[in-house]
Order: sequence, then C-alpha cells, then structure tokens
Amino acid sequence: MIKNRSEKRETRQRGVVRSRLVFGLLTASFAFCAALRAAIPSPEKLLPEDTLVVVTAPDFGKLSAMWRSLPQRQFWDDPAMKPFREKFVSKWNEEVVQPLERELDAKCDDYTSLLQGQLTFAVTQNGWQGGDDASPGVLVLLDTRDKGAQLKKNLADLRKKWVDAGKSLKTEKIRDVEFIVLPLSSNDVPKTLRKLFPPSSEVQELGDEKETKKAAPKTELVLGQVDSLLIFGNSTKVVEKVMVRLAGGSVASLGEQASYQACQPMFRESPVYGWVNVKTLMDVLTKAAAEKKDNPDAPNPFDFKPEKVFAALGLSGLKTLAFSFQSSNEGELLQVSAGVPEASRQGVFKILAGEPKDSNPPPFVPADAVKFQRWRIDGKKAWATLEKMLGDFSQQAYGVLKFVLDSADARAKEKDSEFDIRKNLIGNLGDDIVYYEKAPRGSSAAELQSPPSIFLLGSPKPEVLTTALKSLFVIFPQGDTVAEREFLGRKIYSVPLPALPFPTTSPKPSAARTLSYAASGGYVALATDASLLEEYLRSSDSQAKALRETAGLAEAAQKVTGPGTSLFGYENDVESTKASFESLRKGSGATSNSTSAAAANLVPGLGIAGAGQELKDWMDFSLLPPFDKIAKYFYFRVYGDSANVDGLTFKMFSPVPPGLKGAGIAPAK
Repeated sequence: MIKNRSEKRETRQRGVVRSRLVFGLLTASFAFCAALRAAIPSPEKLLPEDTLVVVTAPDFGKLSAMWRSLPQRQFWDDPAMKPFREKFVSKWNEEVVQPLERELDAKCDDYTSLLQGQLTFAVTQNGWQGGDDASPGVLVLLDTRDKGAQLKKNLADLRKKWVDAGKSLKTEKIRDVEFIVLPLSSNDVPKTLRKLFPPSSEVQELGDEKETKKAAPKTELVLGQVDSLLIFGNSTKVVEKVMVRLAGGSVASLGEQASYQACQPMFRESPVYGWVNVKTLMDVLTKAAAEKKDNPDAPNPFDFKPEKVFAALGLSGLKTLAFSFQSSNEGELLQVSAGVPEASRQGVFKILAGEPKDSNPPPFVPADAVKFQRWRIDGKKAWATLEKMLGDFSQQAYGVLKFVLDSADARAKEKDSEFDIRKNLIGNLGDDIVYYEKAPRGSSAAELQSPPSIFLLGSPKPEVLTTALKSLFVIFPQGDTVAEREFLGRKIYSVPLPALPFPTTSPKPSAARTLSYAASGGYVALATDASLLEEYLRSSDSQAKALRETAGLAEAAQKVTGPGTSLFGYENDVESTKASFESLRKGSGATSNSTSAAAANLVPGLGIAGAGQELKDWMDFSLLPPFDKIAKYFYFRVYGDSANVDGLTFKMFSPVPPGLKGAGIAPAK
C-alpha cells in the first residue's frame, strides 16, 4: 500500500516536471520567434544599391543614452542653467510644440516615444538623372521595437483624421503589405512648420517668359508598417526595394557596394554615422549640366562649366564621404573620411594631404595659447597646385593672381634689378605653417572678434622670405610706407592693412590694423598684435611653460594622429568660451549689437521675425549663470588630418573634463 502511494507520488512529480519542461520550451519558442520577428535588418542590408546618402542611428536607444551622458547635455541640465533653460523651453513649447499639436490633433510624445530601434534617413537615385522628369527617392526607416501596437494605432488615427478632413487617400499593397499613399501639397504642411521653414522663392530665368511652364511634380507620401518597422517613402517604387530586402529577396543592397564596405570599419560601435556616394552625385550633376542649353537671352558671363570646376577643385576624384561619432569613458570622437585615392588626388585634396611630418606643438608655443594649429605642407608644391587649379578653373582668376605677382615684382625691381618674386618668395616657402591664438584681452566686440594671434611661415631662408614679403605688400594701399624697427637684434617690419572688402556685423567701421612681421628661428612670424610678435621673438630665452606640456594633451593627441598625419590642432574650450559667455551674460552694448546683427541674418530664416527682440524673448542671456559655475563642463579638444593611399581622414577628440570623470559618463550600451 505504501509502495503504491509512493509510486503514484513519483508519477505525479514526473508529470509536473514534464509539464513545466514543455511549458518552458513553448515559452522559449514563442520568445525566440518574437525575437526573430523583431530583428529588423541593419540599414546597409535594407537600403538599395543606388543609395546616394544615408544618415542612421542603428539603435536610437543607444544614441539617446549617449546623448544624456555627454558633457554638453549635462551642462544644459545643470541647476545653474535652470532660469535660462526654462525660459527657452517654455518659448519653444509655446511657439512650436503646442501649435503643432493643435494643428495635427496629436501629442508629440505619441510619436517621439516610437524612437526605439533603428532610425535611418536615406536618399536613393531611383532613376534620377539630374532633370525634372524624375526625383531622387527619399526613405525614412524607424524600428519601434516593442511599440508596434502604438505604431499601428498612430497609423490608424492618421488615416482617420486624413479622411475626416475630406482629403483624398488611397491604399496600395506592396509585397502583400498594405501601405497608405497620401498625395501632398505645400498646403498640407502644418503652418507652424511652414513658419519655421518657409519655402524658397521661385526663380524665373530671363528670356523664358514664352516657355510653357512645367507642372510641378506630384509629391506623395507612402507609409506603412512591417512588424515593428515604420517605412516612409516618396514613392511606391522606392519603398518596394526595401520590401524586397525585408522578404529576403535578391535585390542588391547598399552593403554590397565596395565603396560602402571600405567605410564600414569606422561605423562599428558608432551610435550615429553617415555616408555619401559623391561620385554618382557628381556624375549626375555633371551630365545634367552638360545637357542643359545656355539661354541666349541671359548668357552666363562667367561660363563656369560644372565638369570643369569639379575637375579643377579635385572633386572629380572624390568617391565617397563618411562620418561617425562615438563616445566612451575617455571622451568623444568624431571622424570624417574622404574617399579620394592618391592616384586621382588633385586640386584642394592634393593640398590638404600635406606632408606626413611632425605636427606636434613646437616648444615656443606657450601654454596659455587657447588655439593652436600646425600644418606640414610643402609650400612650393602647394603653390604649383594652386596655380594649376586656378588656371583650370578660370583663366580670369589665374590672370588676377599673375597680375598681382608681376606688379609686385616690377615694383621691387625698381630698387633691386636682380629681384625675382617667384625665386625669392615662392622659392623660399618651407613645409611648416604654425598658428596660435590667445584669449581676448577684453570683452568688447572688437576684442572678441580679433584676439591676439600669430601666424608662422616656415622657410629655409626666412630673412630672404621677409624681404620678398615686403615687396609683395606694396600692392596694399600705403604699402610703400613700411616701417622698420630693431628688437633684440632683429628687424620688425610693419605695414598698414587695407580695410576689409566685405561688410561686417558691427555697425561701426573696423579699426585700422597694422601687420607686423619678422624673421626668427626658421620662421617668418606675422601678427597684428605687436606685443605677441615680440613675445615670440623672446621665446628662445623664456622659461614659461609650453603648450606641449599641458596635462592630458599628449594622450589626447594619440586619438587623432598617426603615421600619415600632416595637421594637428588644439582648442582650449574653457578659455575660448569664457569671454564670449560672460559678454553674452552681461549684455555689453558692443556685443549686443553684433549679436543682434548676426541674429538678423540667421533667425528670419527660421521664421522668427524681429531678430533682436525675438532672440531676447527666446534666449535671455542675462539669465545665464557666471561662467565659473558651469566651467567644469568645458575642457579642450584636439583634431588631426591624415592621408593614406585610399583617402583623407579628419578626426576630432574631446576628452572628458576632469570635473566630470566618474560622474556617470559612460559609453552607450
């Protein structure tokens, strides 16, 4: 009897175990299937081969986490910024968010909450050849992940509101998935958005009055949902290419392009990156321009042919552009890559490649320099490239340059018949250009716009180069009145600079400036601040700390330099920001004038009239805290440019400010 009870108990226990095992397997299977269903392919696998431009955040959650950890965001969230922040946010909500929600009859949070996974914007060629008969394809892909139900509801609400408003709408099945097709016009754009981004004025060429005006191409919005993925497109054709890839079709994808694959290493672990097929864009634009007939009633006086301009500048050799941004416990790294192979490198890219030589700060650059840049470029080679580029681009431009040199040469020969400006000037250019700048001496607009700075031109014979520059400067008004003086056994030359040939934002005319220059230590030093030039001439005897000894600079430099580096730069964000920040906060009259003038050019483009007053309404700088209270969010940044056989790479690195280390800054995961 006991044995029978024991056997029954064991049987029941085995049944329970089996039931739990089966339930666990079923649960795991459902979870696995759900995971498979939610696994939306990466952008390069979804986008078609003819993609021209793509900007993507493969995981918007990671991008958001990274943004919250950045010093810039922490600066914005600091309690000391609360008065300024609250006024700006209040104005933004009042002028933009709330009116937009009323016009759309929807809450912005219902849509921003959908940003969970991939967010991709792309432009595809889609048969476009540069004319008006076809348009490039536009795609937006948004993976909502576990918000699929909310996405479905939003689409249903949109459809109902569109129909209730009496607007036409149709549906179309693409690969067995129903998509909404909405015909759009400028009137369908909410007034709030039209105010922020007003349309450009239509331009009519002279002599075309009798031509039949072409009808504006129809615009439509195609949108639909596949699992958790929201797809926007400007045509069913461009959407179908994505649908084929989602269904596992064999249509070639962006990721199969060799030019895209070459850039993929810099995209790894990056929460946001982008890529441009420059070669195809240039080919299309060049072909379209060549087919366009000149208007005899309004001929182009410059006759710049795009193919000629692109070739002269070196753009015809540029294959791709790409960028990526990363954040880690060490800091932020921005990379920009230009795919221009060495064999086809011409024009500006040939100059930008520079020479792979030491670009670290020389020992004479002082530690209190707030900006520094050193570019290793062969002056004679760069000049030859520049002349060729100008000649290929425009004979008129080349003629102006030649006239300037010939005029200076002729004037110099009046005093020295043996003088040859090309030999004495261009022939004595070296391979080193150094620039550094100090903090502004005051907070006036003039002082903020023209801080003390010095430019150093390397030369094998700096004294000869100085004499050649003296001859060149005779082309300036009053250029014959070059003053000379002795300083520590060296000659300092000074010449009045001409007024700027373009208007400035200041209502007052710019103050007269004098350029001082002298030869010393293998360089010709030029500065509009005489005291800074004298400081450089004394640098060999100075015991002051050098910029290269700045804590953390050498480690940061390793992030942006390498074997092919020809350019290195540094910016002290603390010192360069402090003067401007305090000037804005205190609202000095001169700075207010220049700020208002700049706002008058910028803000109306965003639809905010009355720039001076409206800027004050949106951003009341008097509410900013003293800079010392938020200085911990600023540090310094370094950047470098390098070249290899495949192209050029620019990198910028911003180390985490010491005051924020261990304060929650971490890479997004």
